[in-house]
Formats: sequence, C-alpha cells, structure tokens
Amino acid sequence: MTLPFSILDLAPIAEGSSIADALDNSRKLAIQAEKSGYNRVWLAEHHGMFGVASSATAIVLAHIAAATSKIRIGSGGVMLPNHSPLVIAEQFGTLATLYPDRVDLGLGRAPGTDMATARALRRNLTSEVDNYPEDIRELQHYLGEPKVGQNIVAVPGANTHIPIWLLGSSLYSAKLAGQFGLPYSFASHFAPEQLFDAISLYRGSFQASEQSQKPYMMAGLMAVVADTDEEANYLFSSVQQQFMNLRLGVNRPFARPVDDISTICTAADQAMLMNILRYAMVGSKQTVTDKLRQFIEATKVDEIIVSMPIHDIHARIKSVQMLAETDLMLKS
Repeated sequence: MTLPFSILDLAPIAEGSSIADALDNSRKLAIQAEKSGYNRVWLAEHHGMFGVASSATAIVLAHIAAATSKIRIGSGGVMLPNHSPLVIAEQFGTLATLYPDRVDLGLGRAPGTDMATARALRRNLTSEVDNYPEDIRELQHYLGEPKVGQNIVAVPGANTHIPIWLLGSSLYSAKLAGQFGLPYSFASHFAPEQLFDAISLYRGSFQASEQSQKPYMMAGLMAVVADTDEEANYLFSSVQQQFMNLRLGVNRPFARPVDDISTICTAADQAMLMNILRYAMVGSKQTVTDKLRQFIEATKVDEIIVSMPIHDIHARIKSVQMLAETDLMLKS
C-alpha cells in the first residue's frame, strides 16, 4: 500500500447477536484484512460495555492470530493502569512466543470503562495512573534481556522485545511517546481536537531509543465504505447512535442502522456528532479516497489505523475490502 493501513477492532456485539458471534466476526475480519494487505489488526480493551467483546484482549488476540498467518496482531490498546506490568509482560510474552515477530503492544492510560468498573479492576485506583511512565519502564524491563541477579523475570516475556506503542487522545501521551522514543498512535477517530498539536509535539519531542531511531506516527480513523455515499451514511448511523448512547450514559449493544439519524437526535446532537466524528471516512470508494488523500497530505502520518463500525459483518468485511482498493486510487 502507498501508506500502511491497519484495522482497529472492538469486537462489536451487534444488536440482535451474541458475544460468540462478535468474537467469530473478529476472526472473519482479521482473515479478510490479511487477504487485503493490511499491516496489522489491533483489539481494544474495554470493560463492562454491552457492545464490546474484547475485554480479555490478549485472549482475543490469540483467537485471531490462530486464524491468520502473517498479519501483525496487537493491542490498541491495553490500559496499563488496570494491570500489573508483569502480568501484561507474561500475557504478551506468551503471544509473542506462540506467534513470533507478529505481536505489538499498544498501551493506554485511560480506564477503558466507567469508574465503578475501574475500581473493580485496579489494585489502587489513584496511584496506577500516576505511575504510568514508571509502569512502561517496568514493562520494557520485563520484555528485555534479563540482567544478572534479576529477581523477577517474566516467563514467558523476557527476551521477546515486543514493540511497544503509546496510544493517546491528548497531548500527555504524545509528549511521553516522544521522550521515550516509541511509536505513537493518536485517537483522532473519537478525539479529533488535538490531532495536529499531538503530531507536532510528538515529532518535536522525539528522542531516539533502542526500539525506534526516528518518530513513527499513526492516526486513528473511522471508515465506512460502500457502493454509494447513501448506503455508507446509512451504515454509519450505527456508530452515530453509539456515540449518542455514550453521551447519555446508555449501555447498549451496537445498534442497527437507521434510515435517517435526524429522526432520533436533536440538531445539537447532530452538531456534536459532526464535530467528534469529523475524521470519519464515510462514502463510496471515490468519496473516501478523496477524504483520505486530504487527511494524509495534511497530517503526513506514517500509518493509518481504521475502525470499521458497521453492524452487519458482511458489510463490514466488504468495507475492509473496498478501503484496501482505495490504495490504487490514491496512487493515481
């Protein structure tokens, strides 16, 4: 591809289907992504959400890795404050041992859930977020070569040297990724306001590290590609409803699309959706190609990772295929 494309999958539990269906759909999606030439498939850690089945992220990654042969797999991301660094080193070290040279470890510092569930997940709700930089260093230590006399060793995990990414939706992680010399992925698919500031801060603060000699910037987008703009906008109404539900504090499965989103939300709601989803690539192949070209030229990112928020798995897989086909159009 002209620019590497990757997939961010939340294993959506679609309205009218089961968790088992969602996990099987993630397998099908990864198989198609590999066939279509995508660079990686990442799963995101969320907890207690009736529309997301990827809470046990490492286990779901093993599920899709077993169904594919070469595409990279990883977390987009694991919310490190929810876990002991040693546990994550062991989990991803196991994945890297089973599927060598295919595993990425993307890290975030948000809880990935509501605060009540976060309290149930974490050993100490306040200190882990404050310890985020130290936890990253500890995790790197466990994944590296054990030192003589090292008392705590990740088995599996040690000597796997799994590539670590930092993920974020604010300037905090952009600066930290630069200072740590790590690749960085910005969540512009749901937090677009600080995208360009984050890119500038990351690149400006980057210091070469053992893992990375130069900055590597990935941006998150949503993409819904269909035969026509009208069909794509219809399919896109599912994620618009999801953001409406999040805003209202409503926990529901991933909604079926509706013919006209304006019939179920106010003008103010529509303005909110247009703002927060401004970088959604929605439309026919030509429409999406034009939007992608503008985004790539404006940001100069090194890679794009796309979420495909489509209720029907067949339409989702078709969108994955069609997005990959925009590469030839981008070259023209």
